[in-house]
Amino acid sequence: MKQLSLYRKCVLLMGLLGLSAAAQAHTINYDLAKMSQEAVAWSYLKLGFLHILPLGLDHILFVLSLFFLSPKLSTVIWQATAFTIAHSIMLGMAAYGIIEPLPAIIEPIIALSIFFVAVENMLVRELKPGRIAIIFGFGLVHGMGFAGALAETGLPPSDYLISLLSFNVGVELGQLAVILSAWLLVGKWFSEKPWYRTRIVHPMSALIAGIALFWTIERTFF
Repeated sequence: MKQLSLYRKCVLLMGLLGLSAAAQAHTINYDLAKMSQEAVAWSYLKLGFLHILPLGLDHILFVLSLFFLSPKLSTVIWQATAFTIAHSIMLGMAAYGIIEPLPAIIEPIIALSIFFVAVENMLVRELKPGRIAIIFGFGLVHGMGFAGALAETGLPPSDYLISLLSFNVGVELGQLAVILSAWLLVGKWFSEKPWYRTRIVHPMSALIAGIALFWTIERTFF
């Protein structure tokens, strides 16, 4: 019965995330010229959050891949913070026109980064210090992907910086929501069990790796 309950929770978690797969359009129309600065900030915070939940299935799976190897909240949040710093730097550079990411190149790399972390979960038994550098590097790539969401809406010239910062805060809140949901459904109850790796880390990481590999091929060749 405990094993059945475990799989139900894992399936529920993936099912909730799967609802986002059908939502690929990120267009949100705001009449920014008529909004106050506070309203603009709130609008971009929501846009950043929505880019994770429910619209960003690829980013969700990346964060979950970070979670499953070492599901302690402090550890996962520490990794997610490095990821956030990296994607914020790159998103800012893209938003200010310093770099111009090419979706045809960036999107396959994002999918490949998910595949890499998911496979690593199955090959190592504990979090290695060097993983932070890998996560930071992948965060730079994901930041270029986030730039696509802003490109569809644009940034108001009069509130450029506040909009960019609000979007980043929204993304971070979305990531924290994913982490907390995964911890409440899985980590809190099963992370200390001796079978945690065989029954959770390996199956879930294999599933994520399979999805990411499919995306990598699809985004590269189709």
